[in-house]
Amino acid sequence: MSRLLHALFLSMAIVAVASCGKAESPAASGELVVKIGASNPLTGPQAHLGKDNENGTRMAIDDANAQNLTIGGRKVHFELLSEDDAADPKTGTIIAQKFVDQKVAGVIGHLNSGTTIPASRIYADAGIPQISPSATNPKYTHQGFKTAFRVIPNDTLQGKALGEFATGKLGVKTVAIIDDTTQYGEGLAARFEEAAKASGATVVTHEHTDDKATDFRAILTNVKAKSPDLIFYGGMDSQSGPMMKQIKALGVTSKFLTGDGGCSLEFITLAGADGEGIYCSMPGQPIDKMPKGPDFMKRFNAKYGEIQDYAPYCYDATMVLVQAMKKAESTDPEKYLKVLAGMDYDGVTTHVAFDENGDLKGGVITVFQVQGGKLVAHDILSSKP
Repeated sequence: MSRLLHALFLSMAIVAVASCGKAESPAASGELVVKIGASNPLTGPQAHLGKDNENGTRMAIDDANAQNLTIGGRKVHFELLSEDDAADPKTGTIIAQKFVDQKVAGVIGHLNSGTTIPASRIYADAGIPQISPSATNPKYTHQGFKTAFRVIPNDTLQGKALGEFATGKLGVKTVAIIDDTTQYGEGLAARFEEAAKASGATVVTHEHTDDKATDFRAILTNVKAKSPDLIFYGGMDSQSGPMMKQIKALGVTSKFLTGDGGCSLEFITLAGADGEGIYCSMPGQPIDKMPKGPDFMKRFNAKYGEIQDYAPYCYDATMVLVQAMKKAESTDPEKYLKVLAGMDYDGVTTHVAFDENGDLKGGVITVFQVQGGKLVAHDILSSKP
């Protein structure tokens, strides 16, 4: 018995000493821990974009915690719960339910429209605000959910601007369209097609692939036979980069235009010299023209490296969420949701305010061209529908 008591006393002493050596947790220090969920593809061909999103969100949370905010009379500590949805709709809904079960106060994401849209119903049913920094399919904010917001112009605006750019600025008369059949790629391609036709262009073919394909030669051979002035691709950089190499290998001389999913540093890496001269778009202004873009870029680059695409929008989405809680004096989604809907916030990217659907009010679309292995701003277009 004495040996048993001695062993018990010794183990308790070891635990006590070990506990003294650990940093005190936020909960133990009396702070209110506020969980923020973020879901992005952190593995697979879109992982570079997902990590970029995660880093933008993390930087905002670090900045918010550095402010030592008090909400509702309590000091708060924001905690990021980051999950990998692999750009897969089914995985996205599983993560959404996980966030609900973990009682997150809000969600930043998802990156893709294909994961954002199915997950949005789960958040809506739970009453959890969701702000997407990158999902551009209009359907996301047009389902009647009061919990769905985005801080980036949608594809109704982007597709129209690109269709008018192709016919007006590039002077094309015939276009071939390819999309990846995802909610993002197919949706943007459809909006582009409507605008291009309305502006007088003829669509000579509209081809479909999927977001896992790597060989586009059969599609491109058919496109080459139509001799279009321009090829438009609705999809992500992990495919548009290799597609450009195959376009050049087949001797296709058409101009090439794609949307924000392909407007990244990764596209340039994948396409190499074959990407020179192509056009791509990003919702919003070039970062050096954003209200607080240069400072954000300097701090982000020092901490995480170069920005791929959406990191500034992730930062704004997170900060808007935090400021809504602060203004409402509550981290309870039910209490701060109405405040969020009416927010006016001067962000890194733009002045953030939402319309009745949860879409960003106003905004512009920037068209870039790859020149000398870099994305160079070519035109800033109005994004009025």
